Parts: sequence; structure tokens; C-alpha cells
Amino acid sequence: MSGRKILVTSALPYANGDIHIGHLVEYIQTDVWVRFQKLRGENCRYFCADDTHGAAITISAKKKGVTEEEFIAEVKKAHLADFSGFGIEFDNYGSTNSPQTRRFCNFIWEKIREAGLIAEREIEQLFDPVEGRFLADRFVRGTCPKCGRKDQYGDSCECGAVYSPSELIDPKSALSGATPELRKAKHLFVEIEKAHEFLSEWVENSGALQPEVVNYLKGQFLSDALFPWDVSRPAPYFGFEIPDSPGNYWYVWFDAPIGYIGSTCEWCEKNGERVEDWWFNPDVEIHHFIGKDITYFHTLFWPTSLKTAGLTLPKKVHIHGFLTVDGEKMSKSKGTFILARTFLKHLDPSYLRYFFATKTSSRVDDLDLNLEEMELKVNADLVGVVVNLASRTAKFASATGLADVYPDDGGLFAEAASKSEEIAADYEARDFGKAIRTILECGYRANQYVENNAPWTLKKEWTNLEKDENASQEARDAAKKKLQDVVTVSLNLFRQIAVYLAPVLPDLAKKTEELLNTKIESWDDVQRPILGSSVNEYKHMMTRVPKEGIQEMIEESKDSLKPEQSDQQAPELDGSQTTGIAPWFDSAQPLEDEPMSETITIDDFSRIDLRVGRIVEAEQVKEARKLLKLKISLGGTETRQVFAGIKAAYPEPDKLIGRLIVFVANLQPRQMKFGLSEGMVVAAGPGGPDVFLTFPDEGAKPGMRLH
Repeated sequence: MSGRKILVTSALPYANGDIHIGHLVEYIQTDVWVRFQKLRGENCRYFCADDTHGAAITISAKKKGVTEEEFIAEVKKAHLADFSGFGIEFDNYGSTNSPQTRRFCNFIWEKIREAGLIAEREIEQLFDPVEGRFLADRFVRGTCPKCGRKDQYGDSCECGAVYSPSELIDPKSALSGATPELRKAKHLFVEIEKAHEFLSEWVENSGALQPEVVNYLKGQFLSDALFPWDVSRPAPYFGFEIPDSPGNYWYVWFDAPIGYIGSTCEWCEKNGERVEDWWFNPDVEIHHFIGKDITYFHTLFWPTSLKTAGLTLPKKVHIHGFLTVDGEKMSKSKGTFILARTFLKHLDPSYLRYFFATKTSSRVDDLDLNLEEMELKVNADLVGVVVNLASRTAKFASATGLADVYPDDGGLFAEAASKSEEIAADYEARDFGKAIRTILECGYRANQYVENNAPWTLKKEWTNLEKDENASQEARDAAKKKLQDVVTVSLNLFRQIAVYLAPVLPDLAKKTEELLNTKIESWDDVQRPILGSSVNEYKHMMTRVPKEGIQEMIEESKDSLKPEQSDQQAPELDGSQTTGIAPWFDSAQPLEDEPMSETITIDDFSRIDLRVGRIVEAEQVKEARKLLKLKISLGGTETRQVFAGIKAAYPEPDKLIGRLIVFVANLQPRQMKFGLSEGMVVAAGPGGPDVFLTFPDEGAKPGMRLH
């Protein structure tokens, strides 16, 4: 073992809502990674907390008739119950509303002030005269200035338009219904541009970020000056008042990541350790697990704060994608917006832990929960392969116990043991799906051993000899020994698999310990067979996924939908719409300008290899009037360079970075003046500024073929 000292965090759940299965994508994978590190003998600690500040907390507490402190205390209990139900174990779970977090907010703020990064400016913001508070964008609703839809948020509309709250037509406060007034207030800003050189170096060369994240940050933010970060909110505001700016409070995104340090500090105070040995120690590995939606805060603002304050920078920021269910966004109306407690009520949490693990990789891809696929995977892999291995042999072991000397198994135990470092490397890299595939291969071989040696037949032969008065004791002992050897091999092969899967399935590991009277304490347990011990009576370790449980869960999730919780606000209709798209007819002009080509056969079409690609680099070709130079990722290390005539339509190519496009992958490469073009992006339009790239729907991934 390397004796590493590892500090792990997950993003802090906001104390204004329940934990749902979308949240669990992150917390389950973090818990798996932490359990793996602890099983390897590393000094690994997992810290998290509730994110408790902001206007939304005050509003929710007011609705319930309680103080903010009472409200967040109840939410914390509910969050911890949900996490515990899914086997997620924190070394400490705190709150951003703690004295420890306040202490480090003060410390980091002081260091940022000393570094000359704070600026003060007056800004105009909408103010609710009834509630007596400035309004965040989401607390203003009105008519979209672009399309005329009513009851839209203050920052964006369903039509895709983005605007400032002051641009809304007939704006109203979502808190009181009053017409907000435009007022000025002093705000404090962190001049993050002054850290531009450091951030560029850290993003590019630290190794903390996935390649696609590096490209995204370089293209979207670091290629230009960084905007100042507004880190204050005027009173009234539930949060920490800024010591050197009375009447102003730190914005929730300033103190939220500092909650990681506050939670660590709480744990240190309980366990006789020093927080400085964790957050001011360059030998400590800090690993953040976050969703891609908060990349901006954790890879630009947070490293700036840490660097300025002299704290340890993260070794890795593990960024993951979102959860979809059956290929779509979670939907309350369809019953796929599933709360953690609803899942626990109807299904074994091990099902979700296992399924998520099989889908987890080191990439930033979204994860799709197909409930039918989950059922098939659990039934086939866990029940059919893993648990089946124990259930078919353990019932015979209670009579024989385990052999004192490990029998000849044809090298199966040694082969599975030899996979230890390969599986460990995949866990380390967060490629859990790959690790599980290797583990299951061991399970297939073990089950084949059981099938070939048929302990049920051996048990019958031994029982018959015991009943046969003419049978010699030597024959009886030999029959028992043969059964004992097969049972010893089978259960040791099962235990190896249980150890390998322990980070994913801690409940299975616990039941394995109870069955075999031996603790699972170390990753190296896979190297040593257990011998000479008794075996307890076998009890069911896992059942097949009940179809009725899935359906009941979906129905309950639908039933819990309140009218105000619908998936999205329906657009205001003018009375002329009935069904479909009709009253805005599509023009026939494009088809007249470019008539359809002659018919081709399916064979003709199949020769064109259309793939989903991701633009990872995009730049102007200065010598060319029409061309942009694009680098297209097709997944893994497969990339293509393309020169596309879309310069007039996309004058800011960096905004294309990260976008998925449709790509002709098997077009013969063409040597151009500016370099080799290795394909073609698919677009529509007559040309010039009227060119429109084709963007795949949500859920598509680089490398997928279009059919």
C-alpha cells in the first residue's frame, strides 16, 4: 500500500429539496471510490455537507412557519436518511451554516482582499417593495421580450431566449406578486482575471481535469478575459455577513465549496486531528466529485480561492454527466423523477448502486437509467452469476465446513487473484463498469467450476454412503472430502468476487462475512483463501428485481406530482392553436430553391458512414475567407481534422467547442492549402451566414452511427 492521504468531497446538496436518483449518480460513485480506497488501506476521508444559504431557504422556511435554522436542520435529517438508505457513508456530513465554515470564509476572504482581488461596484437589480429584498433572476417572472410567452423566468424563456430581468414585459415578483422596482446596490466582485495566468497553467498542466473539460474551459473562458465574479448579496439574506462590508452577505457560491473545509474541520475537532494537516498539506490528495453543471465554479473560482489563500489545490476534479431515464430527462409526469426515499420504499438500493456502477466511467458522459435494463442486469449478473455461486454451494458447506488445505481448482483462485491490480486500476480511474466486467468474468469461470463438479450430486453420493451399512468408513470419508473440496473452492471463489464488489455492494460484503464467519478487511483478502472454518446457514443475499416494485415506484412518483410541479410551464396560447404545430406554417421556399435529388437505394445510403462527433477545437483560418478549422472527437482517442466552410455563420468558433455534430466519417481525406481535411460536418442552408449545423438530440454520444 502507498500510504496515501486522500480527502474526498461531493457537491453539497442544496437544503431546499429532497434527494432524488439524479443526485445519487454522484454520491454513489463517490462512495464506491472511497470504499475502494479504504479497502486498499489508504487514509481516505469523505466529507460533505448541506448547502444552506440563500434567499430560497428564507422563502421555504417562511412558508413552513419556521426559522431558517429549524428548516435546514429538518432537511439535513432527511438528506442523511436518504444517503444512509443507499449505503453512502460520510466521515463527516456538516452544514455551510456552521462556525467552522464561517471561520474559513473569513480566512479566505481576508487573503483575497490582501491579494488586491476585490472590487466594489454599484449594480442595478430588481427589488421587491413588498418583501423588501432584491430579487434573484429566478424570483422574477413576466412575459418574454422575444416571443411573448407569459410567466417566464427573469433570465431565460422556454423559447431559448436569454435576457436580463429588467427586459421582461410586465415583470412580477414571484414572492409577493408586486411589480419590482429597479434599484442600485453595492456589490463586491472578485477580479478573477488577475488569476488568469495561474488558471491557464493549472487547467492545462495540473492533470486535475479530464481532457474534454480542459478543452471546454480553454475554449469557453480562458481564451478571453474572465468576467469579475459577483460574490455578495445585500441584506436581507440568509448567510454570513461580510466582516469588512456590513449589510452585505457572501453569495451562496462563495461559501458553498468552503463548506468542504468546514466539514473537514468538524471531523478534525471530533477526532483529535488538525485541519491544517489536511487542507494546508501538499501531500494530501484532494478529490472533488461534481456534476458538469458546476464545472465553472470548481475549476475557475474555487482554485483561485484556494491558491490565493495558500491552501492545497485539488489533485482531481472528477466531473460526471447528468442522469436520464429511458433516454429522456427525468419526468414527474411520467413517474421517472424518482425520490431516493421512493426508490427505497419499493426496491433494494443495491440494484441502483450496481447499475450506476456498471455505467460509470472516467468520461463526462451522461448516464441513462433504463429500468428494464437495470432489471435484466441485476437478475443476470448479481442473482444469476454472483449470488447463484453462493446459493448453489453454501447449503452443503454447513455439513462439511471448509477444508484445512486449499484443494486443486485448476488455477481458478490464482487466476482471479492475479486480476487484483487490473481491477484496482479501473476502480482508481473511476472506470467502474470496466472493473465489473472483469469481476464478472471471474464469476463465469467459478460458476462453470460448480457446474462441472455438481456439489448436489456429490452430496447425494455421500448421503447414500452414510446410509449404506456396507459402505466402509474410508469410502464415506472420501465422499465427504470430495464434497468439502468442491464447496471450499466454490465459496472461496465467491468470496473473492464479494471482496472485489465490496465497494459497490457493501451489503453483499456484510452478508458474505456473516455466511463465512470471516471479515472482509482488505483488498488483499482476494489473495488468501479462508480455510478450516465453519459455514453458517445460507440466507438469501439478493432477490430478483420485482417488476411490480418498479411499476409501483413509477406510479407513486406520478401520484406525488403536485400541479405546481409540472415538468415545465405550458406556453400561453392565443386561442388559434388546437393540436400540432399549425398556425405557423413552414415556408416552401427552401425546397423550391434546392429541389430534392433523384431516388437512391438503401445500399447507396448505407455506404455513407454518418457519426456523432464532438467539436473539441475550433479556430479561424486567417488565410481563408470561408473556412473554420475544427478538431472532431469520435470517442476515445479517435479524432479528425476538418476544414468547414461555415466561417460566416459561426464567427465565434470557440462557442462551438463541446457541441455535438453530425459528421461524415468515411469521406476520402482531401489535402487543402491549409492542411488535411478528414471528413465533413453536416449542415443545412444555402451558404454564407445562412448555414446551420446539425446538432444531435440529447443522449447522443461521440462515435454513435446514424441509421
